[in-house]
Amino acid sequence: MDKKPNKNFKNIKENKDKKPYEPKKQVPSSSAEEDTEGMSLIIGRNPVIEALKADKLIDTIFINREGGGSLSLIVKMAKEKEIVVKEVSEQKLSNMSKGGAHQGVIAMGACAEYVEIEDILALAKERNEDPFVIICDEIEDPHNLGAIIRTAESAGAHGIIIPKRRSASLNHTVFKTSAGAASWLPVARVPNIPAAIDELKKNGIWIYGTDASGEDYTKANLKGAIGLVIGSEGFGMGRLVASKCDFMLKLPMKGKITSLNASVAAGIFMYEIVRQRG
Repeated sequence: MDKKPNKNFKNIKENKDKKPYEPKKQVPSSSAEEDTEGMSLIIGRNPVIEALKADKLIDTIFINREGGGSLSLIVKMAKEKEIVVKEVSEQKLSNMSKGGAHQGVIAMGACAEYVEIEDILALAKERNEDPFVIICDEIEDPHNLGAIIRTAESAGAHGIIIPKRRSASLNHTVFKTSAGAASWLPVARVPNIPAAIDELKKNGIWIYGTDASGEDYTKANLKGAIGLVIGSEGFGMGRLVASKCDFMLKLPMKGKITSLNASVAAGIFMYEIVRQRG
């Protein structure tokens, strides 16, 4: 089957739009900012400032701005280095530090360094293979992200792309769930998924979205350079991300339940790509 992009996505629901990120004064703990077991924590204002100055590998900074003072400097430094800052309650910080003197801020170290999209494409070129990239559009559950990474590595994907906001990161739970695959599969963390898709397209990669509006995945041509978008657990792909897709794929649903877990669905799509690549 020739690849002819289908741009008729009018049936994608408007409620899938993603609103711009607006930090709130106090954010309750969620799956996207989950437990810190096994993570490297930097606790207190001066230690965090010095870690930022030294360019330590920091994944996220948790902060309670009610403390004032040098916390504003920490936020400024973090933004300059494009480090995610999450505003949380005093209680959240106390729980993370197990009662220690956190002074309103805790930095959490990443388990691994993120790469650039060009690094993922370079890996495909090094292997003399058509690029096979997984794009996670706001997968917030770290168990889902870990499972997707595990399957992607096993399926021979060259890398994963995740957004900086509203997404699980390379934390302890993701590493544990991936069964070590997160140590082998490159992960790029980008500020904007639609812009990342544009970059992939400039490199000759066809983008496949996953939505009930699409074509039966077994009937689609999944050979060649592919970027596969996996939508968020609750809302699927955002409207703008969907509009960037060249094709839409769907899984046939025979029962009363009309959706699958994100990591399960991702695995089915990925291994159809593997099957067609022979």
